[in-house]
Amino acid sequence: MSELIDNESRRRKELLKHLILQLHGGVAPPQVQKSLVRVLGQVPYGLVVEVEQELMAEGLPVEEVTRLCHLHGAALEGVVSLGSAPKAPPGHPAHTFRQENAALGTEIAGLEAAAVELAALPGEAAPGDAFLAIREHANALTDVEKHYLRKEHLLFPFLEKHGITGPPKVMWGKHDETRALLKAALEALAAAPAATAAEARAVVDLVLAPASRSVREMIDKEEQILLPMCLDTLAPGEWYEIARQSTELGFCLYDPPDGWRPEGVPVEATPAPAEAGRMQLPSGSFLPVELAAMLNTIPFDLTYVDADDRVRYFTQGTERIFARSRAILGRKVQHCHPPASVDVVERILSAFRAGRQDRAAFWIELKGRFISIEYFALRSPAREYLGCLEVSQDLTEKRALTGQQRLLSWTDTEVTHA
Repeated sequence: MSELIDNESRRRKELLKHLILQLHGGVAPPQVQKSLVRVLGQVPYGLVVEVEQELMAEGLPVEEVTRLCHLHGAALEGVVSLGSAPKAPPGHPAHTFRQENAALGTEIAGLEAAAVELAALPGEAAPGDAFLAIREHANALTDVEKHYLRKEHLLFPFLEKHGITGPPKVMWGKHDETRALLKAALEALAAAPAATAAEARAVVDLVLAPASRSVREMIDKEEQILLPMCLDTLAPGEWYEIARQSTELGFCLYDPPDGWRPEGVPVEATPAPAEAGRMQLPSGSFLPVELAAMLNTIPFDLTYVDADDRVRYFTQGTERIFARSRAILGRKVQHCHPPASVDVVERILSAFRAGRQDRAAFWIELKGRFISIEYFALRSPAREYLGCLEVSQDLTEKRALTGQQRLLSWTDTEVTHA
């Protein structure tokens, strides 16, 4: 019986190999797709990987497979069967790759919708908001670089350890093609006058459409073949090593939850900071001078009160809403409020400490300004109470905003500094 199964597997593999070689010989993808459905029905994702790898081992150049990779995808669309492909939990690198693919797909859909809106305009009309939206979605697509870097420097090396070398080579080549297309698209969008809808459409059709199509093709290849294959192949410890190093390269349009660890992998000691003097946090690091500058630049006042109700820190921005002096550091926060409001402060802190509330919001009119005051409970991952953060912000100008100001319509003449 096992011999019959092996023979059938070899037969299917040889048929798929023959059909892929037909693509390289010039046969159109729809014709190959019909043959695939007629002869093989659904094709397991693992078989596609095996066949591409064998073809390269038999002498088909990697460059040729890369060049015609889009034809493989077109012919296999709707034919590849995921079968019982494993699932990955949130925080797992495969889950993160898929969430990033979904976010990239959203940007591509937004770009396409804006392109339809642009196409509906008369040729001599101004491209307006449709072209601005296209440029913003195109700019967002460049975040795919971090997605590709994690594949190239974390995922592919582990696949190669398992003897899977062909698909990583092909995909890396497709990454570089996509990078070049996106770079050309961004340069064209930045340089194009796009004074009319017709000019804007020319830029979109000639350089942006190929770039977004290339991103989408890679998404399909990952979802249908690469990620299922990786989930079948890599061990939990290997995935954990990928997850552990991923933060160094960054994430694409998605921020995964912290703390994924497979069962049986011990909690490692906190690594030393990469550079002396930097404060290492889960999502990055700061020099003390950088952190102070950032906190003093954000457009609102922060005051931190620890779990013992003592004031430990406040920002020192240029336009404070409420007066603060370093004399309050170490004082009980209750002593920093007028007697009439102490009872409310006590009730807020009590609700925070007991876990009944995580936020208390207030807003007032002060000297003709609209002021927002919010209190937030700070908690550890285990929900242990760490203190309270007071956030005060002058929202007067923001309340008066109308219409929209997009990122790509900003100019450096709009704001002046004394």
